[in-house]
Amino acid sequence: MQNKELIEKIKALPPDKIAEVIDFIDFLAHRDDRLLVEAAAKASEPAFSAVWNNSEDAEYDKL
Repeated sequence: MQNKELIEKIKALPPDKIAEVIDFIDFLAHRDDRLLVEAAAKASEPAFSAVWNNSEDAEYDKL
């Protein structure tokens, strides 16, 4: 679908449906951001393993 065709379809929608389209676009953008953050956190786990898993901080694990 071409951008122009998509824009025309959106313009034909009633205002409440346009608001839903905008919300969905925002959802898609944030979902991608969230997936990136989750992937970065997962990739950093081994690097932080020594910091997080030590006997000196074991007391904080109970909180």
